[in-house]
Amino acid sequence: MDNNLRVVVAAAGIGKRMESKINKQYILLEDKPLLTYCIEVLEKCSLVQKIVIVAHAWETEYCQKEIIEKYGYMKVSRVVAGGAERQDSVFKGLEALGSDTEWVAVTDGARPFITLDLIEALATAAYLYGAAVPGVLTRDTIKTIDLDSFVMQTLNRTNITAVQTPQVFDYARLFDAYKKAFQDNFYGTDDASIYERYAGSVKVIKGDPNNIKITHPEDLIWAQAIINARRKQKK
Repeated sequence: MDNNLRVVVAAAGIGKRMESKINKQYILLEDKPLLTYCIEVLEKCSLVQKIVIVAHAWETEYCQKEIIEKYGYMKVSRVVAGGAERQDSVFKGLEALGSDTEWVAVTDGARPFITLDLIEALATAAYLYGAAVPGVLTRDTIKTIDLDSFVMQTLNRTNITAVQTPQVFDYARLFDAYKKAFQDNFYGTDDASIYERYAGSVKVIKGDPNNIKITHPEDLIWAQAIINARRKQKK
């Protein structure tokens, strides 16, 4: 398997729901900024050739100095300024990777627990199918509701999956899909939704329940519990 995989790390979110004075990517989890956790895994992954981080326009210099240079990350080629929405930011990251990119992974900087095994499984599936995402089957009953919060339909949860990142794609197809989405003024809920609409089918592989996205303050408690559990497993 060639190491032709390049990565866009989306780290331009404000994270209002975290109720923090600093953006969540730079909140300390134990003694390290949250953003460093996913980058460290990407640095160790033999498949990953290059990383572009998309940060807030007023945080690019901070990210470069306090994350990339401070921790000595070698695969991060650029820190670029993001846009108004996540989709705008990811597109800027895709542009920064360059047209010679073959395969691209897009991941959230606020997901600290991606693993080497997950990246390899996603890459393997994407090489076969063109696109792959990790999904976790829901344990709860899922219902659709109307504007007045009355149940409209109870869905079959065996066919419903909660999709995570990283998401891996054929770069040229994803890039073209993004351009078409902007032409149509279509904004998807994730990168896969854009690919599905304009490029083709997306393969879902088994995700990791521990691959959480830090969104609310209580998620940091969950994250610390995951770290503690991993420590015990190593003993």
